[in-house]
Amino acid sequence: MVAYVIIPGIDGSDDRHWQSRWERAWGDAAVRIAPRSWTRPELRDWVGAVQAAHDAAAARGGRVVLVAHSLGCWAAAEWLAQARPGRVPAFLAAPPDPRGPAFPAAAAPTFVELTARPLSGPALVVASDDDPYGDATASAALAAGWGARRHSAGAHGHLNSASGLGDWPAGRELLDSLVGP
Repeated sequence: MVAYVIIPGIDGSDDRHWQSRWERAWGDAAVRIAPRSWTRPELRDWVGAVQAAHDAAAARGGRVVLVAHSLGCWAAAEWLAQARPGRVPAFLAAPPDPRGPAFPAAAAPTFVELTARPLSGPALVVASDDDPYGDATASAALAAGWGARRHSAGAHGHLNSASGLGDWPAGRELLDSLVGP
């Protein structure tokens, strides 16, 4: 059995977002983080929210897998670095470049100085070739820093609701390749 921790970006993922669709499909096997600072993200709050969601998911039994999008990728990576939970797999979709020109100003105070450090478990960075928040070079550098595999999802923008991915079956296949049987 697998329990999933859903880690959206700023303001969460709306109902049309692939994360929300996957969460609905997984039902009780999914736990979404609930930081107090959705709109003006504070790193410590988000890392604490990942810890709480991980604990809730782990209490359900089985393996825990992190499923992060955008700024949530950084919260996941920092939680993995701080909590050192062992080999928790991390699916990291569309991580933003904290030094890029489009990095959200609301997150800058506590997220902008982060650097990608090797993660303790298997990880997969899935990035779009035309993501306004992190180009292919930046996402490749993040994947290398995290010790993660990188997969190009083609040209789909920020891999969010506006990308029109729907249930994103290709993403689910990639997640399954990370998690395994």
